[in-house]
Amino acid sequence: MGQKINPLGFRLGTTQNHHSFWFAQPKNYSEGLQEDKKIRNCIKNYIQKNRKKSSNRKMESDSSSEVITHIEIQKEIDTIHVIIHIGFPNLLKKKGAIEELEKDLQKEVNSVNQRLNIAIEKVKEPYRQPNILAEYIAFQLKNRVSFRKAMKKAIELTKKADIKGIKIQIAGRLAGKEIARAECIKKGRLPLQTIRAKIDYCCYPIRTIYGVLGVKIWIFVEEE
Repeated sequence: MGQKINPLGFRLGTTQNHHSFWFAQPKNYSEGLQEDKKIRNCIKNYIQKNRKKSSNRKMESDSSSEVITHIEIQKEIDTIHVIIHIGFPNLLKKKGAIEELEKDLQKEVNSVNQRLNIAIEKVKEPYRQPNILAEYIAFQLKNRVSFRKAMKKAIELTKKADIKGIKIQIAGRLAGKEIARAECIKKGRLPLQTIRAKIDYCCYPIRTIYGVLGVKIWIFVEEE
């Protein structure tokens, strides 16, 4: 059973925390969930749109730059606090970027009585985050790099971070083969059934000319 459950939901309340903090009556709960989804989608779309405009830059850090690890939403009576945890916040540090994002969010939320407060938090160790590693692998695969080489390079990047184990799995039509298969590479320990083990996880789709590939990354950060 433990192998088939999402590692983040399995540890919710122990080593994992909620990303949304608010209270609502049962009849208004679904509206609050939809509002959260709109806020998260709006922020991700804004960053993707601005990344395309500045896509003439090269290299390694740019392949995983502006990747959002997670978005926290805290709702009060008159304020919605949005905290964006991001790897390399270059675009959002530009002049007028936060104000423009606030305007876009205000249109999505359509809340007259509540004001938006957006804060940016840079992740201390970017290559400790599975979302950033998945974006890096996606960048390499889109540039026709071998999937095995991309996976090994991603594991090398984690040497800069203090982790105890990592597992990367890629599934789909690898290298353009007709039959889909799954390949994985693992380094270190990965106790998935230990609840006190803090494990970060992400599932990331990559669109290639051969079809969609799925990347799953598990990172064993520490044991509490």
